[in-house]
Amino acid sequence: QVQLAESGGGLVQAGGSLRLSCAASGRTFSSYIMGWFRQRPGKEREFVGSITWSSGFTHLAVSMEGRFTISRDIFKNAVYLQMNSLKPGDTAIYYCAATLAGSAWDHGSWGQGTQVTVSS
Repeated sequence: QVQLAESGGGLVQAGGSLRLSCAASGRTFSSYIMGWFRQRPGKEREFVGSITWSSGFTHLAVSMEGRFTISRDIFKNAVYLQMNSLKPGDTAIYYCAATLAGSAWDHGSWGQGTQVTVSS
């Protein structure tokens, strides 16, 4: 059973940076895609970006490009979301997800989320 645990959220001023971590366990993730999503207050969950575990190929939502980057450490079984130049609009609960390549995210596993609050 896949288990995901996010950490690294918190309160940061606008313009600041945070790095979120996602510790993954329970599987060998070579066939998985790992993703980050967020849910802003009053909004639906939205895709932030993903990384293919085996190749390291990343895909970011257009609105996140240039400020966010995703990486993974295959030895630590961890995925990271580096967020720079944060804006109040980035305030959200950020979730880590894992799904088999070719499968829908809703069929995958999700963490509990970590709160990110950006103050103006």
